[in-house]
Amino acid sequence: MMKNDNVRSVSERLAEWAAMLTWEVLSDATRAKARDILVDTIGLCVAARGTDYVAAVKAAAEPGDHLIVGHVQRASASSAALVNGTAAHGEDFDDTFEGGPVHSGAVVVPALIAAAERYQLTNDRLMLGIAAGTEMLCRLALTLPKAVHKAGFHPTAVLGTFGATFGICVACRAEEKVIANALGIAGSMASGIIEYLGDGSWTKRMHPGWSAQSALRAYAMAEAGFVGPRAVFEGTHGAFTTFAPSIEPKTDILFEDLGQTFVMDTITFKPYPCGTMVQPYIDCAMKLKARGIPLEGIEKIVCKTAEGIVHRLWEPLDLRRRPPTAYAAKFSTPFGVALGLVRGRADLGDFTEAAIADDELIRIAGLVDFEIDPKNPYPAAYTGHVRIAYRDGQVEEAEQGHMRGGVEEPLTRDEIDTKFRANLAFGGHARADALLALCDRIGAMQGGHELIAELGHDD
Repeated sequence: MMKNDNVRSVSERLAEWAAMLTWEVLSDATRAKARDILVDTIGLCVAARGTDYVAAVKAAAEPGDHLIVGHVQRASASSAALVNGTAAHGEDFDDTFEGGPVHSGAVVVPALIAAAERYQLTNDRLMLGIAAGTEMLCRLALTLPKAVHKAGFHPTAVLGTFGATFGICVACRAEEKVIANALGIAGSMASGIIEYLGDGSWTKRMHPGWSAQSALRAYAMAEAGFVGPRAVFEGTHGAFTTFAPSIEPKTDILFEDLGQTFVMDTITFKPYPCGTMVQPYIDCAMKLKARGIPLEGIEKIVCKTAEGIVHRLWEPLDLRRRPPTAYAAKFSTPFGVALGLVRGRADLGDFTEAAIADDELIRIAGLVDFEIDPKNPYPAAYTGHVRIAYRDGQVEEAEQGHMRGGVEEPLTRDEIDTKFRANLAFGGHARADALLALCDRIGAMQGGHELIAELGHDD
């Protein structure tokens, strides 16, 4: 049982739970979700291994002997976490948690595999750390709904630093005092502004990697005796006030049924490599495409949306209609709708420099507008709606009340594994089945850190 909540800080209460957490308390569903997160994240690291942004982060890496997934090159633990986290999130194809939104695998998995190698952990500790870090990240997101984005920060970057730190502490069997100090230290390492939205630049890609490497440092410093603020979350100048000043934090949610109900079980795996809230709109557009609706004679295309996502996925509208970079296209609802209507798909190969120069895609994207639906349930659910009005008075419409891949329509294990294989093929990896089998061994808690080293290059 928790001690007197009135005198113990949030971080101290969390530390108490972390110190007594064991694999046995996790349900089969939670264990399966942790495995799927591992598989999805490793596949995404490989998919991005040939990209220019991964090459840039690798070039800046410190030398060492820790794994960079899909590469011969090794790096220091912190640099490996930075590269792997950047690669996992780089194509925006990683898991998401509705209610946040936050991405967990891209932060927690790189942090934990680096920690497992550094501290020579067995894979039961690795997988427990992944589950614990993911759960903490998701619960923190529920504690501060919409407010972190509103303050101009990326929730995955800010809250991910805490989640990954928590996961490493659990995996390493840290004592309560160390855990509380590590979380306190992590608060001064958490950051990640969302100015990338203005020009399609790369910084969002590095946020999970930066959080992952910060978590390694926070744990190592706390283990060495460095002291962090005990009220890092709720203090006058704590994370809740700093990163979410517009709301009163829902701290009770952080502890509600903690250890009994794992909210991470509801994590969504993306079917498309783009912004989370764009995806239901792509599904709607693809439904219209499947009906054979004409793309000539369109007067306008109007999408109902939530006010909370307008500044990230709709405005400035001219920029969203004509994305300046392939990366910016991933956060453009008009471009996603155009892909669904014109190509009937939205794959890794559809978010390219060539695609943003495609005259037909740009023509259709230029017709897309939005209207705010005050009844939209965001962030509790991500919805889609596309209405096409033709000059002759015809109207075609499609809507979807959930994000595919989530609780209402989850991807099956086979679909997640198929996505993994497709990601490896995109990244030019020749041994998809062998790598998947290796991930399954790790996910089943077999062996130890020596298996992680085998997640390297396919030669």
